[in-house]
Amino acid sequence: MRFFARLGLLLAVYAPGGVSAEDWPQWMGPNRDGLTAETGLLQAWPEGGPERVWLFEDCGLGYAGPAIVDGKLFIMGSRDGVERLLCLDAATGDELWAADLGEEYENGWGDGPRGTPTIDGDRIYVLAARGALVCLSLSGEEQWRVAMQDFGGKIPVWGYSESPLIDGDQVVVTPGKDQGAIVALDKYSGQLVWQTEEITPVAHYSSIVRAEIHGKPQYVQLLVDQLVGVDPASGDLLWTVPWPGRTAVIPTPIVRGNQIYVTTGYGVGCMLVEVDADNHASIVYENKLMKNHHGGVVLLGDKLYGHSDKMGWLCQDFATGQRVWRERAALGKGAIAYADGRFYCLSENEGEVVLIEASTEGWTEHGRFTLEPQTELRKPKGKIWTHPVIVDGKLYLRDQELLFCFEVSTD
Repeated sequence: MRFFARLGLLLAVYAPGGVSAEDWPQWMGPNRDGLTAETGLLQAWPEGGPERVWLFEDCGLGYAGPAIVDGKLFIMGSRDGVERLLCLDAATGDELWAADLGEEYENGWGDGPRGTPTIDGDRIYVLAARGALVCLSLSGEEQWRVAMQDFGGKIPVWGYSESPLIDGDQVVVTPGKDQGAIVALDKYSGQLVWQTEEITPVAHYSSIVRAEIHGKPQYVQLLVDQLVGVDPASGDLLWTVPWPGRTAVIPTPIVRGNQIYVTTGYGVGCMLVEVDADNHASIVYENKLMKNHHGGVVLLGDKLYGHSDKMGWLCQDFATGQRVWRERAALGKGAIAYADGRFYCLSENEGEVVLIEASTEGWTEHGRFTLEPQTELRKPKGKIWTHPVIVDGKLYLRDQELLFCFEVSTD
């Protein structure tokens, strides 16, 4: 339990400015790692699952996840052929406003937006599936917009899915292609600050993270053919390691100290990289144990947790890459998030939601339920791919136009 107390302190200390432990201001939470400092949550669920507080049935199409700050929930969805940013009251599910982002992106795996809004102070930053990067006020007024195509980008097969990173005065995204894969823009104006001319792969689906490596800041991104570290001030390439990505590179890199862990699906596997003080990157290990498609992997203590294609749910040692435990039968492939000593796991096919103990000893359940109702608008190839979000004692889950809020607090 001592570790979990330290975890809560670290999350509170390193959360972005103006964000409390109860906020979820961007993709995968305050630190883009799927962890929240929430406490006082149910350690076991009653039969049938926790109480549903509300159901909002007009999110529109899409896989975009919610960002929640100061009681307001921001989420993207496609209505009537237009992608929109919606603002809801997080407590009641009432819609407060909607802002148009542009034409809907259509795809056989599901139409509409994919990324999570990023909230920074009094501004919202969103990347629509067709590549429009839009800055809006908290009341929905557009401040500026640019397109990934302005920087040479091309819409990837499944649409732009990245969630913008805000770092200081910069917003950082990955348009991809020959002019330079990564750009930093002035967050107040949308003007280009720099573009990484040395890195030119097409855009895939991973989101950038900020890291402090040997006390020096850098941006880390997983591209289809390489893992890179970039200087935040100049966009210069600091280091690169080859990566044999296939089809779609999706999960977000995980940084601990001077080491970076990455994984992707389609049979590729996982890798741990160490970067020295001179920005020389070396591979610590590579293996095919963790092949995470897009449900995410969470690092808790010195262990990694997530779903691996054809392997099931895994606990993997961060330092060595070795398997700690595996569970194949309890739950199908899906997404994961952590809060208050528990993992929240959501299966992509059946919509089953399972609460399990955050333990190195094995899979121990403390409740499960199935999302009801489920969408009738999902395309045949589509699944429930939006990650769970836990904020202020509430669990938020999405299945296309349906957005659920459940009470998971002990209060």
